[in-house]
Amino acid sequence: MAMKIALDGLLDSSYSTRDTSISDVGKYDKVEVSVLLCNGNFIQDLNKEWRGENRTTDMLSMSQYIPDLDVPILMLGDIVISVEAAARQAEEKGVTLLDEVRVLVVRGILHLLGFQHESSNEAAAEFEKEEQLILKSLRWKGKGLAKSALDSSKPQTDSLDGQVTNGLKKAGSLRFYKPKFKYIFCDMDGTLLNSKSQVTARNAEALREARSRGVNIVIATGKARSAVIDALSMVDLSGRTGIVSESSPGVFLQGLLVYGLEGRQIYKRNLDQEVCREALLYSLENKIPLVAFSQDHCYSVFDHPLVDSLHYIYHEPKAKIVSSIDQLLETAEIQKVLFLETPEGISSALRPYWAKAIEGRAHVVQAQPDMLELVPPATSKGNGVKILLNHLSISPDEVMAIGDGENDIEMLQLASFGVALANGSDKTKAVANVIGATNDEDGVAQAIYEYAF
Repeated sequence: MAMKIALDGLLDSSYSTRDTSISDVGKYDKVEVSVLLCNGNFIQDLNKEWRGENRTTDMLSMSQYIPDLDVPILMLGDIVISVEAAARQAEEKGVTLLDEVRVLVVRGILHLLGFQHESSNEAAAEFEKEEQLILKSLRWKGKGLAKSALDSSKPQTDSLDGQVTNGLKKAGSLRFYKPKFKYIFCDMDGTLLNSKSQVTARNAEALREARSRGVNIVIATGKARSAVIDALSMVDLSGRTGIVSESSPGVFLQGLLVYGLEGRQIYKRNLDQEVCREALLYSLENKIPLVAFSQDHCYSVFDHPLVDSLHYIYHEPKAKIVSSIDQLLETAEIQKVLFLETPEGISSALRPYWAKAIEGRAHVVQAQPDMLELVPPATSKGNGVKILLNHLSISPDEVMAIGDGENDIEMLQLASFGVALANGSDKTKAVANVIGATNDEDGVAQAIYEYAF
């Protein structure tokens, strides 16, 4: 019925901005259009394959019309709708999912019939006129596209399997809504990074989408700043045009180094030198690899494959092997030290030993099962986040936080909305507002698309 009303509207009206490739609609005995309901991943794959844009949209319309093909059936094309996006938009607009899907179907039909609202004010007005004609005639709820949102669809032409020489129209849209948060504070290991210590393409695209909508992305991590820059450079998200650089704010080394506006250091806390000495000697005597962090530099007292893995797998600065502990402590300020051991070795021996040995002088932190960190007392990633929020005059109401480890608990509690990934610790998930997908299932992207907009 929506199609019939749309076609009748074309017969009775003259639109100056519509693509008139489909002109004499009255000559066809039948008109066919297919509608496919899918999830966000499926429509993202279609956008990437057919439009060269690796992003999720709420609707995608793909023309099957071939000019000069003398057949009694008008094969108009396909309309693909992301049910996830439709459900999210329905909730935001206060309508039912069916109402929103109907609006998206109407939009798809109009795109296939040659209406493109974004080219000019006149085009937008003609699009709205035909859209409202259909919605009102069918008594369907919904303001429709022209009155409710900005659409970024772009008509393109291409060929399919070399057969459609006059082109296959491809149009999609990403509905623009005002973001719910001005800032997203995001952890790295176990959160933005998957189990291979990589930022996936989908997570990277979600971060770009958030930035394009005016959301500031701030990294809060136990990693060194140079490690984060290196990891994000793999997906072109480092540097001044990315989300992290030497000129951007961020919280690093479990909150022991905090950088503010223009990348200026606004907070630094060093580990007690005697604790450093004891840890380095313990590492040397027990042959348990340890890495000492001094801002963007790392040191160790002997070479070991696990020490190398911090650099080659986890992006941390390559550790310099030192022969003298005294010389190291005289020349470098150490913010934290990190032991590398099996999860069993940490839980049964390392953690109990160091929790008692450094009581009152330092604090034990475990962000990963096979890593144990010693940091100054009364410090935490959450404290670093609080320092940065005060420096930037940011209210927690403006912040969404995403993490997985116990070192993220304070950050999630501090933020207005906290997301713990499913791979996170039970304690972390207990304080979060919601539990997202795992870090191997693009949990950060899911959280951004579902909760940030």
